[in-house]
Amino acid sequence: MYVISLSADVAHSYNIQLVPIGINFGDESFTTGVDIDDARLFERVNRTGKLPTTAAPSPEQFLRAYQQAFEGGADAIICYCISAKMSATYGAAVLAREMLPDREIEVIDTNNVSLGQGFMALAAADVIHSGGSMTQALEVSQSIGQRALLFGALSTLKFLVLGGRLTKFQANMAGLLDIRPVLTLNDGRLEMLERTRTHKKALARMIELMSNTLNGRPLEKLGIVHTDCLDEAQDFAEQVRTALPCPAEIMISEFTPGLSVHTGPGMLGLLGVPAR
Repeated sequence: MYVISLSADVAHSYNIQLVPIGINFGDESFTTGVDIDDARLFERVNRTGKLPTTAAPSPEQFLRAYQQAFEGGADAIICYCISAKMSATYGAAVLAREMLPDREIEVIDTNNVSLGQGFMALAAADVIHSGGSMTQALEVSQSIGQRALLFGALSTLKFLVLGGRLTKFQANMAGLLDIRPVLTLNDGRLEMLERTRTHKKALARMIELMSNTLNGRPLEKLGIVHTDCLDEAQDFAEQVRTALPCPAEIMISEFTPGLSVHTGPGMLGLLGVPAR
């Protein structure tokens, strides 16, 4: 079973393999989770003033991963991919599946990112490890994906300027007013939901938005994603715990370079799955 943007330690404990997104600075290529992370990404961007390009895993990478899983004793594979509206990953995974026509491989467009995918894969792994069928694993994980909610707050507009999503003038005006965008995941795409004044208010607004959506329900799963700001993520997790009906575990994970390149450092995201 595969998922992108799940911490290596958690993935290993569930016997989940990761197929990472590539990061290219000119002719130099790096692999997420191998030789680049958020800290090294931002150091390079700050030093050069240029954003890298990202590269979805190739069909050959997925093929090798599938083959390794079957050689390791897997009878079937479920492959959870980042939203097809944000990456070519899903298409590559499908092409690789077609190279093994006699094998049982389900490739899922999660319509999610980061821990949204991660929670889906972990839910499926729990079902399989408990003796459930592949069909049951798919049903449980799809339910998780359909209920997942994501809100994020940026701490800088620099990367939106470098990526061409804002002009320097717009960013300077926003900076003067201390405006912080709040993002959400809408139909498989990250979109700006609203603008708030100050980063502190943006974090409070994310909690408020999640609370309003819950409408009294508890959270079945909850995660905090961050871009190179672990201490702030841990502090934010405590704020969330006091304000929302949280599960026992709050997972904290890096957004990872393939996504962080679009947000910049200091981004905090709140990803929750309301109970049914």
